[in-house]
Amino acid sequence: MFNLIHLVRPVARVAAAIAILLTLSGCGAIVNTAPAPQVRVVTASPDAPRLDIYQGSNALAHNLGFGTITSYIPLSPGSDTIAANTAGTRQLLSISRMNFASSGQYTVLIGSTAASMQQLTLTDQSQPAPQGQIALRFLNQATRSGAVDIYLVPAGQRLTAVAPTVINIPFGANTGYLNIPAGAYSFVMLPAGTVPPNSSLAIYNGSQVTYSSGSAHTIILIDQQPASAPGLQVITASDFDPATN
Repeated sequence: MFNLIHLVRPVARVAAAIAILLTLSGCGAIVNTAPAPQVRVVTASPDAPRLDIYQGSNALAHNLGFGTITSYIPLSPGSDTIAANTAGTRQLLSISRMNFASSGQYTVLIGSTAASMQQLTLTDQSQPAPQGQIALRFLNQATRSGAVDIYLVPAGQRLTAVAPTVINIPFGANTGYLNIPAGAYSFVMLPAGTVPPNSSLAIYNGSQVTYSSGSAHTIILIDQQPASAPGLQVITASDFDPATN
């Protein structure tokens, strides 16, 4: 009996040690797990073919046409390439490399004309705007309109009573996020430097949209289609939407 007891005790100690190691390993896995980075794609090149998008060799989205904003797509973290190919082929049209951080939120913007296609990766706002405000980021990807002034006209007000929110924003410009009081606005866009007696000179006159406090949005100016049509159009991507009760 004495020998059996002394034999069992070391075995029990080894088993207990293994159990502790397994428990610690499990805890470590939980602690180190972080949300995957996410990316969305915006296609703003007015004469490009439809596009397939890849991260490295992994397909992210297929057959994207002009003016598309995809939903957010999870990525593998780390440094990698995002490539745009002609849809259904491996003909490379644009490529860029970016380090995608865990929990990061990104936009890949594919713009300019097909002959000089540009690809830009932007970090998106994934946190709320300050209380009572909204965060708006304007990207000018309209290749034919030239520089513009952007007005946010509050509900019930006239264009002539409002100062421009952004002035002289040229093609390719990124304003970064601007904090603006939450509320209902219509976007009006005029050629840069135009004094607005009324909205008849506008190259874009949008409908009224209500933006909730804390939200963040990216506003992209793109060419009106078909190519012969004057003016520009606007597409909007939601970067952060506060939870609703």
